[in-house]
Amino acid sequence: MRRRLRLAPSLLAAPLLALGLAAGAQAQNYAFSCVTNNSAANCATGMAQFGLSLTQGVGYVDFLFTNQGAAASSITDIYFDWLNPAQTYAQGTITSGPGVSFSWGATPPNLPGASNLNPNFTADLAADSNSPTQHNGVNPGEWVSFRFLTGSTTTAADLYSGALRVGLHAQGFANGGSDSFVTVASPAPEPETIAMMLAGLVGIGAKLRRRRSA
Repeated sequence: MRRRLRLAPSLLAAPLLALGLAAGAQAQNYAFSCVTNNSAANCATGMAQFGLSLTQGVGYVDFLFTNQGAAASSITDIYFDWLNPAQTYAQGTITSGPGVSFSWGATPPNLPGASNLNPNFTADLAADSNSPTQHNGVNPGEWVSFRFLTGSTTTAADLYSGALRVGLHAQGFANGGSDSFVTVASPAPEPETIAMMLAGLVGIGAKLRRRRSA
């Protein structure tokens, strides 16, 4: 005979949050935090405009980098740092939109300004925009994508926890400076996920009010 478990109302929100994370694991957006702070204006531009969208498929994972905004800026170097280097992916396929050109290998080989991070950011894999660097980088309205062939299904979780960090070095700001950025451990939630979670919480609240009235 099966026993039916009854969850306390205070615990009902947890499955909704887990469902939201699971739904976002297949196509999740991540924001970046400035780690060098050479210029407050450049940091603000990068954090507002640079984005990463992760898509996990069967046998592959895609990293799509975008520069969405009008302020002058160019993503010129991209770095991947696994806390466990044994999990490093083999170099994958790079595709990009018009005006963007990247190749594997970066100069410098590690994210500039990463020495102040804890733990230290040590790039296991890196790519660089081809010469001319700023012109072929990811400028406003442009994108570059990296596809890795892998059986791993934990990439989104690793980015969420910080087991995998992605760093960007950007140049071409209006003041001529440069700054570095690293993915924040907590991903930017999808609007659909937020709506779903809010709708679920509203529904739970309505049910609780009806029970109290009864």
